[in-house]
Amino acid sequence: MAARTGTMRSMDQDLPRVVPLRGATNFRDLGGYEGHGGRRLRWRRLFRSDQLGDLTPADHEVLAGLGIAASFDFRGVDERAAAPYEVPGLAQHSLAIEPTVAQHMQAITGAGRTLTVPVVEGLMRDLYRGLVNEGAARFAELFGHLLRAEAPVVFHCTAGKDRTGVAAALVLLALGVPREAVMRDYLLTNEVFRPPWTPRADMHPEVLQALWGVQAGYLEAAFEAIDEGFGGPGHYLRRQVGLGERQLEALAQRYLQPG
Repeated sequence: MAARTGTMRSMDQDLPRVVPLRGATNFRDLGGYEGHGGRRLRWRRLFRSDQLGDLTPADHEVLAGLGIAASFDFRGVDERAAAPYEVPGLAQHSLAIEPTVAQHMQAITGAGRTLTVPVVEGLMRDLYRGLVNEGAARFAELFGHLLRAEAPVVFHCTAGKDRTGVAAALVLLALGVPREAVMRDYLLTNEVFRPPWTPRADMHPEVLQALWGVQAGYLEAAFEAIDEGFGGPGHYLRRQVGLGERQLEALAQRYLQPG
């Protein structure tokens, strides 16, 4: 099913941000956001998405038309095995970050506790804090690839919202995009993503929404972990992700429009 806002336009460029595909609903371009020195991110270079295992042959043609040459997959081992993909001309790179929320939910229900909205929201905030810390090595790998990439790329996880959401936030912050714009990009998931859930008798719809949707408080938990644990994005990117001034400048030269 194609994303209903596949023709969504950015505020300042007449280009679609959401790429309409039948097999992925959260495939988005990071272009157009204003970064360092007022320079905007280049369009059609950096994409974020949900999992690509359901792409159709027509979707493959869309990716080929965009010139996307590599994908960076944050899904864990079992997730990749459950929904593998092969796209002609697309080199796959696993940057596995194993999911944890489902296991915590099982532990809670196994202990006889009820999964309520506040409980799930707390688990999601913990997930984002954990991604900042435990996921740093994988994010460093992503930036290493981005600094070498000559063609457009896409990074993704299963839903394209949590692991991918933090990765996208870090990429945008590294390129000088203000937090307000980073948050707006993050929250677009609620407008375009179609979760693969089916109604469950043991889980209230609002609990499912807390699990499959995104909330500002989730990404804010990641920002808090960055600010309180490392003194801000600049220090985090340098200490945990390996982006010094030279790497940041190279990243800007590669992904920002000329000044």
